[in-house]
Amino acid sequence: MEGGLGVEQPTPPVPRRRGWAIDTTPLRNRAYRRVFGGVAVTMLGQQMTLVAVPYQVYRLTGSSLMVGLTSVVALVPLVVFGLLGGAIADAMDRRRLMVISSVGAAVTSALLAVQALLPGPGQLWVLWVLAAAVSAFAAVNQPARSAVIPALVGAEGVAAANALAMTVRQAGVIVGPLLAGLLIGLGDLSILYTVDAIGFVLAVLLLRGLPALPPEGVSGPLRLGAAVRGVGEGFGFLRTQPVLLMTFVVDVIAMLFAWPQAVFPELSETTYAGDANSLGWLFAGVSIGSLLMGLTSGWVSRVDRQGAVVLAAIAVWGVAIIGFGVSASLWLAVLCLAVAGAADMVSAVLRSAMLQTAAPDEMRGRMQGVFVVVVAGGPRLGDLRAGVMASSLGVTAAMVSGGVVIIVAMAVVAVAVPSFWFFRASRADEVAAQARARMAERAND
Repeated sequence: MEGGLGVEQPTPPVPRRRGWAIDTTPLRNRAYRRVFGGVAVTMLGQQMTLVAVPYQVYRLTGSSLMVGLTSVVALVPLVVFGLLGGAIADAMDRRRLMVISSVGAAVTSALLAVQALLPGPGQLWVLWVLAAAVSAFAAVNQPARSAVIPALVGAEGVAAANALAMTVRQAGVIVGPLLAGLLIGLGDLSILYTVDAIGFVLAVLLLRGLPALPPEGVSGPLRLGAAVRGVGEGFGFLRTQPVLLMTFVVDVIAMLFAWPQAVFPELSETTYAGDANSLGWLFAGVSIGSLLMGLTSGWVSRVDRQGAVVLAAIAVWGVAIIGFGVSASLWLAVLCLAVAGAADMVSAVLRSAMLQTAAPDEMRGRMQGVFVVVVAGGPRLGDLRAGVMASSLGVTAAMVSGGVVIIVAMAVVAVAVPSFWFFRASRADEVAAQARARMAERAND
C-alpha cells in the first residue's frame, strides 16, 4: 500500500514478543529492508578501510604521529559535513541524498583501490584527501539515513530498527578489522578498498528502489545558503528542547570521562604483557558486549521510560569502566569492557529513538547531524583526557575517576532535568508537537 507521497506505510503494530531475542519486526517493511540492507553491505568494507588507511599511512611514513594526524584529517570533514549534511537532509529528498552520498563513497573507495595498485609507496597527501572525502560522504549519508526511519517503520518500530542497524554495525566492527588483518598479510591493500567500493555500489542499487522521502513541508530545489542557515536554526531549536539536548550531553559525558581506548597499548605492554594478543582482546571488548546486547535487545524496543533507562545504562557504563580500571586479569578487564559495551548499546539505541520520534520531521536531519558529530568527537576527546591522566596519575586513576564522575553526573541530570528522566516513548508525539508549536511561535515573532 502506498501513502500520499509514495512512501510505503509503516508496518502495522503487531503484538510484541516477550523474549530477549532481537526484534526483527521492522524487517517486514520492504522499504526499511532496503535501508537496512544498505547498512549491512557497506559496514564490512567501511571497517576494513578504517584499518587499511592508517596502516598505509604508517607504511608510507613510518610515523605514528602521521597516523594520528590522519585521524584528525578525517575528523574535520566529519564534523563539518555532519552538521551541513543534517541541514541538507532537512531541505531535500532524503532518498536522493542517500543515493548521491553513496555514489560518492563508492567512487572514493575505488580511487583508494587504484592508488594502492600504482607502483611506488604512494603519496601521503593523496591518502589524506581521499580519507577526508570518505568521512565527508559518510557524514552526509548518515543523518539522512537515520532521519527516514520513523517515516518507514512508524514510531513503534524506531527502537527496534535502531537495534537492528547498530547490531550489524557492531558485527562489522569485529569482523572487518580481523578480515583486514588477514588480507593485509597477503600484501595487497587494493582488495580491502575494492570490497568497500563494491559494498557502496550494492547500497546504491538498494536505495534506488526506495520511494521519494522528502521532509515534511519542503518543496522546491535545495538552496545551499538555506541549508547553511539551517545549521544555525538547528542549534537554536536544540537550545529550546531540554530532552533532545540532554541526549547529546549525557553521551558526551560518558565518552569524555570514560572512553578507554587510549590506555589499551600501555596495558598490553605492562599489566597484561604476559597474555597473548592482549591488545586485540582489549580493542574487541566493547564491541563484543555491544554485539551480544544487540542480539538480545528485544526488550529494548519495549522500553517506555526511555530517558530513565538511558541514564541507568550510562551509569552502568561508568561502573563497568571502574571495574576495568582496577582489573588485574585480562579476562576480567575484557568482561568489564563487554558490560560497558552492552550498556552503551542500550543507551545509543534509546537516544537515537528519542531523537527520531521527539523531534519534528523537519528537524530530524539536523538532529542526526549533531548526533554524528557527538558520536565521532566524544571518543576522541575521551582519548585525550584518558591519555593525559594516565600519563600523569596512572591508568587506574584515569579510569576509576572517570567512572565515578559519570555515575554522579547521571544522578545530577536526573534531578536537574526531570523532563529527561520522565520522558516516555508513548508520549514522544506530544513532545514533537510541542516542539513544532514552539518553532511556529518563533517564526511568527
